[in-house]
Amino acid sequence: MITRSGIGYDVHRLEVAGSDRPLILGGVKFQHPQGLTLSGHSDADVLCHAIADALLGAAGLQDIGHYFPNTDPSIRGISSLEILRRVAGILADAGARIINVDSTLVAEEPRIGPYVQQMRERIAGSLGLDSSRVGVKATTNECLGFLGRGEGIAALATASVETPAE
Repeated sequence: MITRSGIGYDVHRLEVAGSDRPLILGGVKFQHPQGLTLSGHSDADVLCHAIADALLGAAGLQDIGHYFPNTDPSIRGISSLEILRRVAGILADAGARIINVDSTLVAEEPRIGPYVQQMRERIAGSLGLDSSRVGVKATTNECLGFLGRGEGIAALATASVETPAE
């Protein structure tokens, strides 16, 4: 086995929330102070999407859009925790084993800190990992750019996996 690493990035626009569309980050429901939610085909959980891309990249596989295209009506509104479960299965089918993931949310609001452990546990559960192998951090964009103006939320992630030697 060889150890490989991957990176992932995702960003979604914030919009006025519909009554049926909660703001989800790391599999946890949030209340945005302005009543906003993220726009997207799935539940738009940028944190889980960045982690999925990091894992797929570490395994040398195609990106999240290949496996979960936003043109596929069968996955409209899919939970991003389910996406992570499926990505873990794709990696297992390729003979890869997840070592760990680390991630950072970039958002002015909502405040993430009180929910970090809950996000770690939900992400870890979807990936079949102990929560000690999942890192979740948060930062702001210091009021700079579109993220700083509160127009969206972004996430970055890294992942390490073991894959069969080539």
